[in-house]
Amino acid sequence: MLFEHIAPELKMGLSSLLAHKLRSLLTMLGMIFGVGAVVAMLSITAGAQKEMMSFIDQLGVNNIIVEAHEAADRNALQTVRAISPGLTFRDYRAISENVTGLLAITPRKRFKPQKVFPKTSQEPPQLIGVLPNFVEIDSLKLASGRFFTAQENLSSAPVCVLGESAKVNLLGYEDAIGKYVKVNDTWLQVIGVLVPQAGGDSDVAGAQAVDRNNLVIAPLNTVMRRFQDNTSYLKDEIDGIYMKVAPNVDSIDTSNVVRAILTATHKDAGDFTVIVPAGLLEQRKQTQMIFNIVMICIAGISLLVGGIGIMNIMLATVLERTREIGIRRAIGARQADIVRQFLTEAVLISIAGGLIGIAFGVSLSKIIAAAAGWSTLVTGSSIGVAFGVSVFIGLLFGIYPAVQAAKLDPIEAIRYE
Repeated sequence: MLFEHIAPELKMGLSSLLAHKLRSLLTMLGMIFGVGAVVAMLSITAGAQKEMMSFIDQLGVNNIIVEAHEAADRNALQTVRAISPGLTFRDYRAISENVTGLLAITPRKRFKPQKVFPKTSQEPPQLIGVLPNFVEIDSLKLASGRFFTAQENLSSAPVCVLGESAKVNLLGYEDAIGKYVKVNDTWLQVIGVLVPQAGGDSDVAGAQAVDRNNLVIAPLNTVMRRFQDNTSYLKDEIDGIYMKVAPNVDSIDTSNVVRAILTATHKDAGDFTVIVPAGLLEQRKQTQMIFNIVMICIAGISLLVGGIGIMNIMLATVLERTREIGIRRAIGARQADIVRQFLTEAVLISIAGGLIGIAFGVSLSKIIAAAAGWSTLVTGSSIGVAFGVSVFIGLLFGIYPAVQAAKLDPIEAIRYE
């Protein structure tokens, strides 16, 4: 029944738009660019949020990470060493003994190998030495084999676990368990391979982003005793400490205790960073909210301009169709019918502009991703919001011209030339 009342207005509205194709298209441009901007902006923010969440998830929401600020050259090293000994096993023991609520803790020693065998044309894997409990702290899962044991760490056993990319680049797609890889001048037997891991590609608050798929993970003692590189003199005794707190323990409060201990032992030298993923997550949510509001406001200006364009063209349409309005009123059309007729035309313009704008926005987000290298993610909610706002704008800015058309005196309208 409702459709029977609306169908004539839809038919008349489409006929009017098609009769003036260029004018209709020019009127839609504001809506097209506005909706496209909203979709593109929201896709950029959604992509950035997904990437950040992936990196924060990689760090572990219940984890605390201490990263050393290692010296870039000998002069910088001497300046820092005059105040602080750098990150050491003493710091690791101080945290272990004085911080409550820790489920697991491990030091980390990291090296960039000078050479690996079998040779690879890809980026050489990074070697890290950790304790066996790192598998629990970093929530690692094994695709095959096993992780090394405490006994293998104590004996500095030449064993390792490979990330998925490191395994493929070095040993191909065949089973790697039991095979050997040579890192610098040391042969390591592969005892495990990790499942593919999510990874970030940018630094966040002092945490160096690492491709977790391109790692060689070995026992800490093995790395400490069997490996060194040309810049070892610039490095701290250990370059990181990973901690996992119990589920009912506030990681932010715990991190403040860790920071206080290290600040005291390092004499406030500023040669370390304490990273709390839970805190990063909260900050990210607040920043993301502000960024979304700003982006939507900017895109909303385009929609507002589009709405003004619709109002302008509808007022012109009312003026040029004054005689038609008078004839319709004279043969029995009510004011509500006239209002519905012109509102339908305004909404049709915004719907058509919105649909074209969605296609434009999706294309724009892909172009931005390809050209700028940004991560973008077009979501159903962003499309729905943009389209809904465009229809609302058309409806809002079409009301005034429609009401003006309905208020015309039928007699005067028929006489209008």
